[in-house]
Amino acid sequence: MPIPPTGPGARVVRFGIFELNLTAAELRKGGVRIRLQEQPFQVLSLLLQRPGEVVTREELRQQLWPADTFVDFDHSLNTAVNKLREALGDSASAPRYVETLAKRGYRFIAPVETGAPEPADAKTAIGGASPPQKAKAQSPVMHPELEVPLPNRDLTRGLFGLIQIMYLAFYLSALFRLRAVERITDDFLPGWGSLAIFIALLVTAGVGIPLRCYLFTAAAFDYRRLGETFTRLFLFILGLDQLWAVAPFLLIPKIGFGAAFAATAALLYVPFAERTLIRMAYPGPGK
Repeated sequence: MPIPPTGPGARVVRFGIFELNLTAAELRKGGVRIRLQEQPFQVLSLLLQRPGEVVTREELRQQLWPADTFVDFDHSLNTAVNKLREALGDSASAPRYVETLAKRGYRFIAPVETGAPEPADAKTAIGGASPPQKAKAQSPVMHPELEVPLPNRDLTRGLFGLIQIMYLAFYLSALFRLRAVERITDDFLPGWGSLAIFIALLVTAGVGIPLRCYLFTAAAFDYRRLGETFTRLFLFILGLDQLWAVAPFLLIPKIGFGAAFAATAALLYVPFAERTLIRMAYPGPGK
């Protein structure tokens, strides 16, 4: 998505769920004002003047600290950038807004919209009634990787966490009912086939339980490198999930072939849904 330049006359810059009012020197998140100190605010303002471009450390030094100012520049700039990232909920390792270019500077990488602040509702002098106003249409902020509006991260992380709980319930239920599973597999594949399924169940459940616990806690604590980690593990997770997707066929005597087939078809899609949720919540750096 092309990033529009920020002209000198722009009074408000919007990115993601944030809005920077240059006139009032305010940063808001979803309409709520966020406290931001002067130097982090200036760093953000300078980066937003040239979105998508590298702003060097020397340029930031010249703008933030006059030539006759004696200060530990590297430490002060790093502190200002860290406070800015903290206010934005950003991360240096998996940036969504401010990207670090080692020994060079910083670059603002999120899509940017500029405009004027929305006026407050005007009231008429007679009776204090508010005149009807035409709603201001705004194009939704798009996800930097996917062709969809930027989703609510809490929602996507919550859905991802629920999927991990679902798989944990599968594993634990199978382990607590090993005898019943063994009887069912004996009916379908007596002998070595039943033993192979039984061993596969034990191994995959033993691996899956710690894996799901890790993924659930990483999403719950908003681990910023979860997207990168999940991408590396995806092929393994895909294979594991495809094996467990056929589990409903073991319940054919109770739920019937049609229900077992439908449940398996849904479970075959789940790992791809997990990947999409992760990409929505943790877009890759520089995208």
